[in-house]
Amino acid sequence: MRKLMLLFLVVGLLAFPLMAQDYPRIEVFAGGEFMRLGGGGTDVNMPGGDVSATVNFKNWLGATADFSGAYKIITVNNVNVNAKVYSYAGGPVVSANSAGRLTPFVHALFGQARVTGSAGVGGVPASGSANGFTMLMGGGVDFKVKRLIAVRLFQADWVYYRISGETESQNGRVSAGVVLRF
Repeated sequence: MRKLMLLFLVVGLLAFPLMAQDYPRIEVFAGGEFMRLGGGGTDVNMPGGDVSATVNFKNWLGATADFSGAYKIITVNNVNVNAKVYSYAGGPVVSANSAGRLTPFVHALFGQARVTGSAGVGGVPASGSANGFTMLMGGGVDFKVKRLIAVRLFQADWVYYRISGETESQNGRVSAGVVLRF
């Protein structure tokens, strides 16, 4: 019993430096997004959702994994097309003032995108999809509400797609939502 008490005491003392950290080790974001998809004169506004997880190695440096999806029914030649754009990307994030109420950050994320479309033409269903490279460059600001909760006031990204090695598209994305900090 005495050894067990001594073990708890040693582990407790070793945990003090961890308790003194002034930045969250893990942040999980969930929110809504608005994407402006453009290219070839066919600009489309698409609402959707965005989820990301960040692991912070230092109070200013971390790595983020981002997953998003945007959806819209687009009318092309009097045919309604159910369009969906998904992306999953990851990369470094640099933040400033993580101990304060406002935490600005910038990131550079690289990954994959998937574009799908489906429609019913003359009662016959048709669908298609394509995969490609995506790159997101941007940043935003988090406002700390409580120690474990923040609000992402905004996140703005320039989004680049290269689908099937041929089609290139440069787009904009704005997100906002809630951040859980651990």
